[in-house]
Amino acid sequence: MGKQRLEAFTDGVVAIVITIMVLEIKAPAGATFGALKAEIPILLAYVLSFVNVGIFWNNHHHMLHASERINGLALWMNLVLLFWLTLVPLSIRWMDETHFSPVPTASYGIVLIGASIAYVLLERALIRQNGPHSKLARAIGSDRKGNMSLAIYLAAVALSFLRPGVAMALYVVVAMIWFIPDRRIESLF
Repeated sequence: MGKQRLEAFTDGVVAIVITIMVLEIKAPAGATFGALKAEIPILLAYVLSFVNVGIFWNNHHHMLHASERINGLALWMNLVLLFWLTLVPLSIRWMDETHFSPVPTASYGIVLIGASIAYVLLERALIRQNGPHSKLARAIGSDRKGNMSLAIYLAAVALSFLRPGVAMALYVVVAMIWFIPDRRIESLF
């Protein structure tokens, strides 16, 4: 089965997710820098979310580029990944409306955990379809970077109930780890 439709569909859904995120941002209540200052937390959450969705999209692109074939399981795992990414706008809206309260901040991490697990499941489905000696399988290896990211997300969710600001900082740390596209895959081309 070819992968072009999967790539096109994913690109479309990611574009919609990003559009919904920006449409959810409210304009400042006034025409002063003070009014803009009040919106800085949600603007930063938007930037972080934009970067996170972009990271998933970028690495998804590289992963599919390293795959020769897809199958039905990969299609379903891709849908699971997209499901979690479509929840990003809801979670940042909830954080905004509750002023980054613990549960909404934890929910943001849960969405990122769900997307991360779905990404790994998609990765494994593609490796199974393309074989244990495929380009993708060789590039992924033990996936220490992915495992470390998941551990940080779990810590951030737990910390959300004590220190939501620290949890947000940990979400930023994971984004910084992944900001540069996955070199394991890029090095194949």
